[in-house]
Amino acid sequence: MVRRVLSLPSGRIAVCVLAVIALLAASGPLLAPQDPLAAGDTPLAAASGAHWLGTDYLGRDVLSRLLDGSRVSVLGSLEVALTALVVGVVPGILSVYLGRTFEWLTLRLADTLVALPFLLFAVAVVALLGNGITQAMLVTGVLVSPLFYRVSRAATLAVARSPYVEAALISGAAIGWVVRRHVLAKVLPPIAVALAQTVGTGFVIVSSLTFLGIGVQPPAPTWGGLLASDLGYLGQRPWAPVAPALLIMVTVWACNVLADALRDVSGEAGRALLNSRRARAHRLDEADPAPAGGTR
Repeated sequence: MVRRVLSLPSGRIAVCVLAVIALLAASGPLLAPQDPLAAGDTPLAAASGAHWLGTDYLGRDVLSRLLDGSRVSVLGSLEVALTALVVGVVPGILSVYLGRTFEWLTLRLADTLVALPFLLFAVAVVALLGNGITQAMLVTGVLVSPLFYRVSRAATLAVARSPYVEAALISGAAIGWVVRRHVLAKVLPPIAVALAQTVGTGFVIVSSLTFLGIGVQPPAPTWGGLLASDLGYLGQRPWAPVAPALLIMVTVWACNVLADALRDVSGEAGRALLNSRRARAHRLDEADPAPAGGTR
């Protein structure tokens, strides 16, 4: 699947953009030209050689704060996506095999989580457990998990009706073996699409919460926090929100493009794409036959 994704121009672009974002998250604090927490003598300064993106209202270097805040934003979005993956996929697959009682309970729980406002719940959890990004992201991931539950359940239902799965169960195979041997291979492609989409959604959630000051204690920098602080000084620096907003937009766009590329190369669409490329290559070979000497 990785080769198929990279064979698409949109897939290559999305992977390159996300690789740059991952590099910023891994080495952003090391690349920061100045201390992101150190206040300076020139607040709200314009872009210059000393401060490429200017300074904020306390004179702190904006570029350094953007680079340093990338780690929190990326890790927070991954925490949301991985929590939703674990909480949603396991009961989604098991709901097909563990009887009607377990199926009914998990369906009602998924419906309840969909109805809950994640932002309000995250605020309540932070108020109870303290202002920290981990607890806010864990709760948000649980509230987003119904997406994975429904995707994994639908894919499992499609596989469970297959003759070879029914034959394996009739012959006495354990449910765990059937899931590992037959179900996971069919369920992974739609889950990969949902995971890419959820990472993008996680960026929006993390940015929204940190924009409101939830999850991170100031003066720790985040992309959403920088966007919120810049909006208070639009009269002096009207272009200041462009950098953090652009980073958020490009990252979410790349995640959605990657999800579309994964969808295009998986399942029936992926097989059709592969067959069309093989047919095109076959036609080209027939149109350009090799001469008897062995060279073209």
